Amino acid sequence: QVQLVESGGGLVQTGGSLRLSCAASGSIFSRNAMAWYRQAPGKERDLVAAIGSGGSTIYADSVKGRFTISRDNAKNTLYLQMNSLKPEDTAMYYCASGSSIMTMKFGSWGQGTQVTVSS
Repeated sequence: QVQLVESGGGLVQTGGSLRLSCAASGSIFSRNAMAWYRQAPGKERDLVAAIGSGGSTIYADSVKGRFTISRDNAKNTLYLQMNSLKPEDTAMYYCASGSSIMTMKFGSWGQGTQVTVSS
């Protein structure tokens, strides 16, 4: 079972940047599809971006061009570079792990890291 720990969240102003990290353990990280989801207060949890074991990526339309998902297999770490942040990006961000980016099913989750963008 994979263990995931997010970090890097915080409070930033509109237009600012943050880089979220997700440290993974307990599995073969390089074989896993990984994703970032977010959940704003009173809203459903939505996909932000996903990355496959081979490096293929998927982005939500709302973040495309602003966010970049990446992975460092040597460090067993997933990243989300968040640029040009907007107040609507405010949410709890969760790291997730699954078997394939094609299924978009992620069974392992981190505890989340809060991102707050002030207007």
